[in-house]
Amino acid sequence: MTAEERAQGFEATPDGIEVGDFSAPGGPAGAARKTLVVASFNIRYAVGSFLITGSLGRRVGLKWPRRRPRLVARHLSRAALALSGGGLLPPADIVALQEADKLTARAGGHDVARELAQELRMSYARAGVGRPPGEEPKSKQWYLDFEEHIARTDAGDTGLAVLSRVPFRSVRRVELPWDECAWRPRLALGATVERGGRRLHLFNSHIDPHASVEGQLKQHAAVLEMAQKLSGAVVLLGDFNTLSKRSCVETRRLLEAHGFETPFRTGTATWRAGLIRLHTDWIFVRGARVERCGVARPLGVSDHWPVWAEIEPSDEGGL
Repeated sequence: MTAEERAQGFEATPDGIEVGDFSAPGGPAGAARKTLVVASFNIRYAVGSFLITGSLGRRVGLKWPRRRPRLVARHLSRAALALSGGGLLPPADIVALQEADKLTARAGGHDVARELAQELRMSYARAGVGRPPGEEPKSKQWYLDFEEHIARTDAGDTGLAVLSRVPFRSVRRVELPWDECAWRPRLALGATVERGGRRLHLFNSHIDPHASVEGQLKQHAAVLEMAQKLSGAVVLLGDFNTLSKRSCVETRRLLEAHGFETPFRTGTATWRAGLIRLHTDWIFVRGARVERCGVARPLGVSDHWPVWAEIEPSDEGGL
């Protein structure tokens, strides 16, 4: 962490989670509300929605690296407007981000979580995946091989973040079991927020798309092990990479068996590529009631659309 970052109030926890605060003086707006709007967004380093066509273009040499910084900056501003403007979704109080790159070439050198938090006037916590040194990305399943990989020599990293208008009580890194892609560790980012003496626990997960359904369920189980120890309102959200009906059904069955519920109908489109639509992004709650929910369509910042839910804890243990 640079001296400039320390001077601006950025800190790093012992497990490498970066935290910063851009919140407005005087406390968060809407502090008297009983509900909170939580959103999950795989922002795909704010590079846009053209996953497959962008990949095909790169393969034939169509690259415009000088345009990337401006492109990502525009998309971050669009994302900030969508998450706060009240048009595509109610203004979000908490935003869970996946693929929040920091200083990678593919993100045009931007620090996605920090810059979005700054535009939204929120606090944030970010955990980088910590790519193993010397590991080169390799081809896996052909239908997942469209992503723009981070080069081994790239000093940047990708990761997860939680942005919040509600003060953080604690943050924690949760390592997930993974063995499919040595160059891409998997993790979840846990956060507890507090307002008026009441707490809400969240776990933001980015589940491995290359893993089998059984492998994905093992990753969810690692999060559930921590969530089951907590009382009060708990939210599990993120990009669960449920790329098949079976994955959707089995993931939902596992989380519901542990007391969690989701307001989203299985098969709700949250990801697109051309005419393909998949339900990959979810929000599950326990100890809370969902007042309303939705998918923030259309938004061309990523190949994913943000999913959101307005929740009210149904017991005194939550926020």
